[in-house]
Amino acid sequence: MGKLDGKVAVITGGTTGMALAGAKLFVDEGAHVFITGRRQDALEAAVKQIGRNVTGVQGDAADLDDLDRLYDTVKREKGSLDVLWASAGGGEPAPLGEITEAQFDTWFGLNARGTLFTVQKALPLFNDGGSILMTGSNASLGAFPGWSVYAGSKAVQQAWARVWLNELKDRRIRVNVLTPGQVATAKQEELFDEATKRQFESLIPRGQMGHPDEIATAALFLASDDSSYVNGMELVADGGTTAI
Repeated sequence: MGKLDGKVAVITGGTTGMALAGAKLFVDEGAHVFITGRRQDALEAAVKQIGRNVTGVQGDAADLDDLDRLYDTVKREKGSLDVLWASAGGGEPAPLGEITEAQFDTWFGLNARGTLFTVQKALPLFNDGGSILMTGSNASLGAFPGWSVYAGSKAVQQAWARVWLNELKDRRIRVNVLTPGQVATAKQEELFDEATKRQFESLIPRGQMGHPDEIATAALFLASDDSSYVNGMELVADGGTTAI
């Protein structure tokens, strides 16, 4: 018996990396999963990888019309949902003094505004007793030079989790933040050269990057009844980087 048997889950940004690993695991644990991605080709490839009990919906989490289309699809195909992992996000380095208005608007628009409306628009479909999790970043806990816009756009989630759980307590919907650290993903390969990756690895006590599957198992914990007494918390999965 799977930990998510009979459940319906939505994972935004589920075409690559940690969210794709999570989608695969959720399906293995019995859920039907809806994933989103901006690129149709990447979405189709992810659906093929997952193989079963998955629906791909093309869209941008920063676009409210796309979010409406996502939830219209969930309502039409399944009627309701039990788990939402708001995982779509991104960022780029920009040191103070060089931050542009466009960079601020782009990353707060996706990471903060997009996450808020991803959650809000899901509520009419949510079954009581469901689970909401948002992907944070340990950049909001550390002091990594050049990443203030990204860190700030992720830090709002901890406050939202606490407020929203209070607003949703009568429906017993839990709200938590999953905060990964340095994880080896395709996006990381795009952003960092080898020297930067080695520098980041030097900050991790075990000296080795995290793997998407390690974040997926933490997401499964927060999505399932295993975490029934965990609410309004930030689960930091960064190998101890921000603990020392």
